[in-house]
Amino acid sequence: MVHSSLVLPVERDHWEPDHAFRRRRIVAGVTLAVGATLLGLSLAVRPGDPVFYALTVGLAATWVVGAFLSGPLHAGWIQGPSRLHRPVVQPIALGLVAVAVFTVGALLVAQVPLLSASVDTVLDHARYGSLPLIALITLVNGLAEELFFRGALYAAVGVRRPVLVTTVVYTLTTVATGNVMLVFAALLLGLLVGAQRRVSGGVLAPMLTHVTWSLGMLLILPPLMSALA
Repeated sequence: MVHSSLVLPVERDHWEPDHAFRRRRIVAGVTLAVGATLLGLSLAVRPGDPVFYALTVGLAATWVVGAFLSGPLHAGWIQGPSRLHRPVVQPIALGLVAVAVFTVGALLVAQVPLLSASVDTVLDHARYGSLPLIALITLVNGLAEELFFRGALYAAVGVRRPVLVTTVVYTLTTVATGNVMLVFAALLLGLLVGAQRRVSGGVLAPMLTHVTWSLGMLLILPPLMSALA
């Protein structure tokens, strides 16, 4: 599973003319600036405030619109035992592994008050807001982020270290939240889904891994951190 999902790239031809590549870069840059601003604003809102929902929906819309305006996006393939197939089971399994790793990490973070407070700042939106609505927003934003960062932005970077560049940009975008734990999570998640994008040539695998991880964290961390408090 690891070899076909994270190591062995499938063959594909996603070549596009220079004018389309330049357009993709311009659209990606504008989208990134707007998205980073909305991300910072959304997590600065008081937990439970309805403005949070409006901002996060606007953020998801920004990523999606920017992704599709930038140019063609591809779902991707991975190598199976005898033929190529769409990546579904493996990305979900990797997402569950990431959930387990981050859960163990949360047990350690809970012992450091400063880091624990950073986690609680994010989780308060789930504690004091509508959990079903927060879950829906988490799902939609996870899908939207991958459409943009591992779709439009990855393609806009070109062939020179796109995994590293998109991970760095994704991490720096999260700096707008002012939350050190979100930044650290973005770095690790960005490397994981970036590797999947490199191997599969598309956004389906990163999207499935991202939403599996984010929904798992949403459901597990609030009660876990409360129990450890």
